[in-house]
Amino acid sequence: MLVKFILVDHLLDIEPRKRIVMAKNVSMAEEYLADHFPGFPVLPGVLMLEAAVQTAAWLIREAFDFAHSLILLKEARGVRYGTFVSPGQTLTLTADAVDIAPHRSDFKVKGAVNGQTAITARIELFHLNLATDNPGLAGTDQRSLAVQRERWQIFTQRTPAVGASTRGVGSAS
Repeated sequence: MLVKFILVDHLLDIEPRKRIVMAKNVSMAEEYLADHFPGFPVLPGVLMLEAAVQTAAWLIREAFDFAHSLILLKEARGVRYGTFVSPGQTLTLTADAVDIAPHRSDFKVKGAVNGQTAITARIELFHLNLATDNPGLAGTDQRSLAVQRERWQIFTQRTPAVGASTRGVGSAS
């Protein structure tokens, strides 16, 4: 099974197939902060980008009722970084869908801290199932999808009125 960091903590807003807003709470407990940079811990830019990819991926999962076990970054364009994101801060990530198709999607993404831009980019994602190329991996797909559905349940339990826009509802707490 694919193992990676889970870099979003909280669903703040969703407009199905259009827009999703999630939060990443940065904590000193995150081991990678000890090395980036010593004495000045900040969230690495590549992890900001990964958090934006994960945010967009949740909109895809919701749009296709969890039909794809993997959603991967195919291309990132125009990535720009602004302010640093430090422990104790919350990075608010917004993914606006430009195009959501069955096997690929395009998004404009933005991350901000206290109203200041931390990252902007245009990303293209690819959606797939392992069993498409190797039917023997159908069980892996199913286990992955079960974990994703469980995580989505946790996100949506904390966010009122998911399924319709929840603009203005929720907090980064």
